[in-house]
Amino acid sequence: MTSTPATVSPDVTQRTAAANIAALAPRIAVLIPCYNEAEAIEGVVKDFAAALPTATIYVYDNNSTDETKARAASAGAIVRTETFQGKGNVVRRMFADIEAEAYVLVDGDGTYDAASAAVMVDTLLSNSLDMVNGARVPVSSAAFRPGHVFGNKLLTGTVAAIFGNRLRDMLSGYRVFSRRFVKSFPALASGFETETELTVHALELRLPLAEIQTLYRDRPPGSKSKLNTFRDGFRILRTIVYLVREERPMQFFSLVAFVLFATSLLLGWPVVATFIETGLVPRLPTAVLAVGTMILAAVSFVAGLILDTVTLSRREIKRLHYLGLQGPTFRERRRSS
Repeated sequence: MTSTPATVSPDVTQRTAAANIAALAPRIAVLIPCYNEAEAIEGVVKDFAAALPTATIYVYDNNSTDETKARAASAGAIVRTETFQGKGNVVRRMFADIEAEAYVLVDGDGTYDAASAAVMVDTLLSNSLDMVNGARVPVSSAAFRPGHVFGNKLLTGTVAAIFGNRLRDMLSGYRVFSRRFVKSFPALASGFETETELTVHALELRLPLAEIQTLYRDRPPGSKSKLNTFRDGFRILRTIVYLVREERPMQFFSLVAFVLFATSLLLGWPVVATFIETGLVPRLPTAVLAVGTMILAAVSFVAGLILDTVTLSRREIKRLHYLGLQGPTFRERRRSS
């Protein structure tokens, strides 16, 4: 299911969503990866506990040097530690450890609106979706830096052009997942590029998803962002290139083959023209280079054909594994019981 972004309504919609969740009584896990978020984590835990009273809240600390763990525990969260540095490593550990029927993944920096969680979870369960993405709506210009806005649009547009235009905020750190999404997600990234992986996994398997607008606030005083616009943007772009190579090998290697083919023609045409006119090949090294480049172009194209078949087999296996997991069909199960 694909949904156009719907603005989260005020209290009435949130109360209705909370009532629907209470009627279904699913196991909900709120997953909060943290690194030096002592200024914000206590408020985040309390806000999500209020928004989702039946949820279990987990805070996974990622080698913090401040009081993140102590403050999260005092707020009522279950605190665990992941020693491999990077958000992707923490997400991999959380997805492996936690058993639930709906998973809320949110950053621990206090920028996301906890009140939207009930609507997002209810949307997932009511429509048997696998992912609900929280599209960020900044409450002020300081909440979303210009460089991040441009980078998000560029990277989201790139992924949309390659894998499908179903999300407007690919890099959001606020999402709700079904169990079959979480347990079928390979989680190979180590850092902030994990959001790109999550998005491509949903798009590549054509999973049912929706996107809901949610408020995005400034960080609380004393809290510092761990993002670096250029470094992390480059890592995300590199991840996109890697995923294109892995998931769209025919297109990737065909592009490489075209570049090599064009280079070969550019190098070889003057040599061929001279040979036609004089019967001589005065630039033998250029001729050899042109022939070698043309051979590489052919090899690249054939590699794309072969890898495309391999990728199709991998996609079928992932799809079959996904289908072997129980989906969020709680409403139907309640009606039949």
